[in-house]
Amino acid sequence: MVKKWNITIPELSGDEERRVYVYLPESYRWNSKRRYPVLYMFDGHNLFFDSDATYGKSWGLKKYMDQSKTQLIIVAVECSHDPDNGRLKEYSPFTFEDDTFGHVDGRGQETMEWFVNELKPFIDAQLRTMPDRRHTFIAGSSMGGLMALYAAVEYNHVFGRAAAISPSLWVNPEGICEMIRHSAMKMDTVLYMDYGENEMKRRKGMHKSYTQVMTQLQKKRILLSSRMIPKGEHSEASWEKQLPFIISTLMY
Repeated sequence: MVKKWNITIPELSGDEERRVYVYLPESYRWNSKRRYPVLYMFDGHNLFFDSDATYGKSWGLKKYMDQSKTQLIIVAVECSHDPDNGRLKEYSPFTFEDDTFGHVDGRGQETMEWFVNELKPFIDAQLRTMPDRRHTFIAGSSMGGLMALYAAVEYNHVFGRAAAISPSLWVNPEGICEMIRHSAMKMDTVLYMDYGENEMKRRKGMHKSYTQVMTQLQKKRILLSSRMIPKGEHSEASWEKQLPFIISTLMY
């Protein structure tokens, strides 16, 4: 079951409305004593329904969760669609310059502060969650993947497990490495990270950036799972195929 409703986040995007999607396992209806871990995700509109997805193809996440009977609540928030780089601003911890997008003022910290201080307390109050760090996960793809990595590093006291799928490391690979280097990540942190073979060709130096970030993460001695996807693309269809690896790692 997926519930969805509209919200505004005034501190990020004023009166712009966006949807929140909440997936509840079937057992939530009849097992009133059970509590569940929670996975927070970015780009919620692209996850469950093709009709809501930006490019007409979702991850098919509801179908996968129903078929696998994974006992997990998923809370996913739609991104900003402000044409002035709204999504990039909200999903970047760094301010950066890019030939395609121009100057982007990173507001990733503000986004995560909203997730941690507004969204999570609301979800924990409304649903039968397991609110502790061990059972609080976060995941995303592309810029959302960068944000999931950022959350695992800088908000490690909140999120014990994370999945950074095709993370946009190109935004600031040196800054990401520096952030990890100075972080206080706990060694029980579980992090899944992957990248598609064909994605590497889209950005110059991606192999180097990916390797540098992975090296810094390994130095933290966290529980790290890294995959390079054969013929993997930067698309919802490709990410859908990785769901068994992503979810099983988070729930391991």
